[in-house]
Amino acid sequence: MSVGVATNCFLCCRAQRDKCSMQHKAAVCGHTEAEVYLFSICIHVRSYFFTLVCIQIDFRRHAYYTLCMAKKNGSIMYKCSNCGYSQPKWLGRCPECGEWNSLEEIIIDRNNITPNGRGSEEVQKQKPVELASVKAMEAVRLSTGIEEFDRVLGGGATKRSAILLGGEPGIGKSTLLLQTAASAAQNPAHKGKVLYVSGEESAAQIKDRADRLCVDSSGIQVLCTSRLEDTLDALDALNPIFVVIDSIQTIYSAEAGLIPGTVNQLKYCANELVSWVKERDSVLIMTAHVTKEGTIAGPKSLEHMVDTVISFERNTDDIRFLHAQKNRFGSVDELGIFTMTEKGLVPVVDPTSLFLTKRGASQPAGVACTPVFEGTRVFLVEIQALTVPAKASVSRVYSEKIDSGRVARVAAVIEKRCGLKFSDQDIYVNVGGGVRLSESSIDAALACALYSARTDIALKPDTAVFGELTLAGEIRPVRKEKQRIKAAQNLGFTNVVGPDKEEGAVKAESIRELVKILFK
Repeated sequence: MSVGVATNCFLCCRAQRDKCSMQHKAAVCGHTEAEVYLFSICIHVRSYFFTLVCIQIDFRRHAYYTLCMAKKNGSIMYKCSNCGYSQPKWLGRCPECGEWNSLEEIIIDRNNITPNGRGSEEVQKQKPVELASVKAMEAVRLSTGIEEFDRVLGGGATKRSAILLGGEPGIGKSTLLLQTAASAAQNPAHKGKVLYVSGEESAAQIKDRADRLCVDSSGIQVLCTSRLEDTLDALDALNPIFVVIDSIQTIYSAEAGLIPGTVNQLKYCANELVSWVKERDSVLIMTAHVTKEGTIAGPKSLEHMVDTVISFERNTDDIRFLHAQKNRFGSVDELGIFTMTEKGLVPVVDPTSLFLTKRGASQPAGVACTPVFEGTRVFLVEIQALTVPAKASVSRVYSEKIDSGRVARVAAVIEKRCGLKFSDQDIYVNVGGGVRLSESSIDAALACALYSARTDIALKPDTAVFGELTLAGEIRPVRKEKQRIKAAQNLGFTNVVGPDKEEGAVKAESIRELVKILFK
């Protein structure tokens, strides 16, 4: 009966898999036939249960994969873009309205509905298109009713855009937005309502400020809440053309937590509001808090979500500056200037001489005037410089309105090219009126102010200087020189020095030539 020879039986660990009888195996190793038979049954039972476990695991994996793919892909339907008829198969002609090639593929996804019940199960399947075939649409702008605000926005607020306005506490953000809301509500060209959402003030406080500013509050809908859900419900019910959120840091949603102002709250609430305005012909303006460094509080992604980021600043007086840090629909070079009065913010229409100090016939040393461009307007500013012996072994530069690195670079060029030592001096630089300057055309005027302060020789009161200064001491041309010269002459500056020979201006090609013309 034996077919092969075995050295051990099933009970031994060294059993070989050959064809032999149980009797032969038992006879070789000494185990009984009953013991070998019982142990073989146990092995078969164990293999059977192991197979069942593997089948169950594979089934669970397949079910989980199927569920995930169903959630990811959803059910595919075809919906008519003309009448809304839908069916599971594509047809060349809609059976409901009879339009040809109007059935578009959509995905029915129940996961697209947000936890607060907003959204739709129908998701339009997006397909790539050729950019050359896309028809460009002109941006339709809505006037805010405030000329300086429209100038910074690029000619008005663009429909379906989100604007973020940042500024320090007490600068006048709420005042500016309330005046904007009142002007937009009274504009006959705007056919729609204006919604003012405040999470910081009550309706009575807003009304008191409107009466104090003498603005017409009719046509403004006020909602005093911090809940995002209440704001979205009001937006769906009113469908306003202008929406003001004051401020985004006070808005919260239970879906992102119960504490306003957190990173998740700002991202979630801003994304919901921006998504709403992108689907409608409205304008969204949100105010934002700033940190002690002057940057907008919260994540940087908040600035990426919106279309325009505007900074609201002020100087030591009642002058307010409004300029764009980001603008998808216009230039970021424009500067809006306001004065704060008892009746609110008043735009400064002609700021040409706003930053000049009125003096008599003489002018102190360390002062130089220069025409600068901010967007499409030119105005003259006064650069003030002061040099004193350094209190330590290393000299320092103190400058807020002009970059201190630029001041140090110009001082180094004067020391190298003109032989006037600044390395043992502490340098203080200021701009009259508190305006911040970053244009390269102020280099020549800054050099004149530093030279005048170091030598204690004053410039003539009717002198204006402009031009870019290189490390080699050359004065390079700048843009729009004729407009600068004309603006300076209109204000009584008869001695204008620039890098090119233009009508009404004296040419200076280098810093040495500039010093000879003005100080020798």
